[in-house]
Amino acid sequence: MPVLLTETSRTDTLGSIMEQLHATCVAIDKMGVLIRGPSGSGKSDLALRLIDAGARLVADDRCDIQIDNGRVMASAPTTIAGLLEVRGLGIMRIEALSRIPVSLLIDLVAEKDIERLPEPTTVDIAGVAISAIRLDPFSASAAAKVRMALAQVGDITA
Repeated sequence: MPVLLTETSRTDTLGSIMEQLHATCVAIDKMGVLIRGPSGSGKSDLALRLIDAGARLVADDRCDIQIDNGRVMASAPTTIAGLLEVRGLGIMRIEALSRIPVSLLIDLVAEKDIERLPEPTTVDIAGVAISAIRLDPFSASAAAKVRMALAQVGDITA
């Protein structure tokens, strides 16, 4: 019997638990970055800045999550694959990756809610611990901070 993780959890035909998160996902150097926040919080905007600097889109606004050999894998629901909402321009079709292992989760918050010197933290996604940071998406240095955090995660997992 499958374990239900959230109201949007389901089990695929192979028995792997799937979950859908309200998040955007990009790939940087073969590592997935989940960007989580409420509607209008800047997920797509931060993703666009990362993509402009060389990242690849995986999914915008909704991510299907599946556990594969103990790794969290992110992909786009088929109905929105390759689509990115660009505020002021509309829904844009861009080249996207179909699936990526997730290495980092970013929770979008206001600058005032970010600790200056935070301790390393993780979040549980479908039973797997993923490194996590809190970030103001509209900070001029937000994209650089994502890359720095991802480099630290890569050093830890290598």
